[in-house]
Amino acid sequence: MIDISKQWLRFAAVLLLLAGTAVVLRDHNKPEVVPSRRPLSEFPFQIANWHGTSLPITADELSVLGPGEFMMRDYENPAGDAVSLYIAYFPSQGTGDTIHSPKNCLPGSGWSPLESGEMRVRNTDGSTMTVNRYIVARGLSRALVLYWYQGRGHVTASEYTAKLRLVEDAIRTNRTDGALVRVVVAFSGRNDLDQAQHTALAFLAHVQPMLDEYIPR
Repeated sequence: MIDISKQWLRFAAVLLLLAGTAVVLRDHNKPEVVPSRRPLSEFPFQIANWHGTSLPITADELSVLGPGEFMMRDYENPAGDAVSLYIAYFPSQGTGDTIHSPKNCLPGSGWSPLESGEMRVRNTDGSTMTVNRYIVARGLSRALVLYWYQGRGHVTASEYTAKLRLVEDAIRTNRTDGALVRVVVAFSGRNDLDQAQHTALAFLAHVQPMLDEYIPR
């Protein structure tokens, strides 16, 4: 069961961090640095043997997300494995326009959390990263959700670590850009969870090396 008091404490901590970031940026004389990058619209539709199809994001959803760039696609391979990829990139988070955690967004879409934790993922270059591993349900449907926060050379599963680094980088480099990357694989029952995780990790092995072009280090 989720501890509501802990959620509010974390939410308050995030608000304080964002307020601090806004003050830092306001007191800077120089404009915020927004690095060059490739737009998400150029993200490949063909990734190895995976073919992608764009999914629409409604005007109401965009108004909630705020000023940023967003990409939502379904990818499928010839074996019939399907993965949903969502990337939300914010060129600036210094004015309260920040990344929305899937733990807030998914319940609003009718998904209920079943399990929540973290896992280590090994990248193709031999490095590792920690991502959130989230299992959700809606009726009889189940989905495995892997997501993390990325930007300015950082990759973290923790929303609160991401906010702390945001404040540090605002002071040090005058940058607050960043992104959320989320991969979702649907599955039908507990016995299929291992296969869903295998599918997600196989897809990530192709996607992760591409991200620096769209999410600047």
